[in-house]
Amino acid sequence: MTVSAALSLRERFDAALAAFLDRQGPAWPGGVLRDFVLSGGKRLRPAFCYWGWRGAGGDDRAELVTAAASLELFHAFALIHDDIIDGSDRRRGGPSMHRAFADQHAGNAWQGDPAAFGRHAALLCGDLCAAWAEQLFHESGLPAERIHRAYPMLARMRTEVIIGQYLDLASTADGGSVARALTVIRMKAARYTVTRPLQIGARLAGAGPALIDAYAEFGDPLGDAFQLRDDVLGVFGDPAVTGKPVLDDLREGKPTVMMALTREAADPAQTARIDALAGDPGLDEDGAAELRGIIVRTGALDQVEQLIRDRRDAAAAALARAPVPTPVRAELTAMIGAATDRIS
Repeated sequence: MTVSAALSLRERFDAALAAFLDRQGPAWPGGVLRDFVLSGGKRLRPAFCYWGWRGAGGDDRAELVTAAASLELFHAFALIHDDIIDGSDRRRGGPSMHRAFADQHAGNAWQGDPAAFGRHAALLCGDLCAAWAEQLFHESGLPAERIHRAYPMLARMRTEVIIGQYLDLASTADGGSVARALTVIRMKAARYTVTRPLQIGARLAGAGPALIDAYAEFGDPLGDAFQLRDDVLGVFGDPAVTGKPVLDDLREGKPTVMMALTREAADPAQTARIDALAGDPGLDEDGAAELRGIIVRTGALDQVEQLIRDRRDAAAAALARAPVPTPVRAELTAMIGAATDRIS
């Protein structure tokens, strides 16, 4: 399959998701959740699962596409809960889930607090996405023995994401460190974006330990690079392209690798300004511009860009050694660029 044909692969993921969501009927909390799942997003996790399967010798089949699409529902769960925790009002160019429900509450002049309703409804929708992800995975149509073989990797992925989210919260509370921030991105984002989807696909196809290990050698550094790029875009990106404000991470005081490197290199005057500005919920664009200037002057932005390059190169080297067919290697090579050299 060529890179251009991979565009139709996304359409197949979306078709599988739409068909599943439309079957839910009365269990459905309006169209808000359906719109959230199907609008925007890169479908990276289903794609890595698909190519993990193909790299293990699996043929193209609809059942695998459906199983891979279930990872997008898990991704929706993670995004919804993350936005609640972070208090982010925008996602994928539109309102985040809790904001959409809050606006619905206010627009209908319902009783109670719109913000509380929004958070509670979004929390339940996130839980629903997690439950539906498992349901769709098991109902994909693949043989039960294949599902059973891959399920432990799916369970590990879920555990890692939740632990990573907790570590992120703890880092926000205690200030964190560069080492802690690197651990957070590996647990919370990197592994569930690349490594685990690849390994789930491989396990579904019956792959042995050699390919599972090769996918980890490729996926871990690429997933790190993906999240490091995400953190840069969260501060320096164009909101019209990323679909998210560039103030959220700074207002939250999110202890990203970039901010940890900034604090590590800052002089006393810069540290005082970071303490005054980062984590201020009322931070305005002028304050954000000052923080961006400190990040640049301390060399933290350059350091993060170097970390991205180093991890991208490590992923490429690991992929060159991986025992996968040449067409699969070509697809995964293209995905290295898609994951790291991006503006959204």
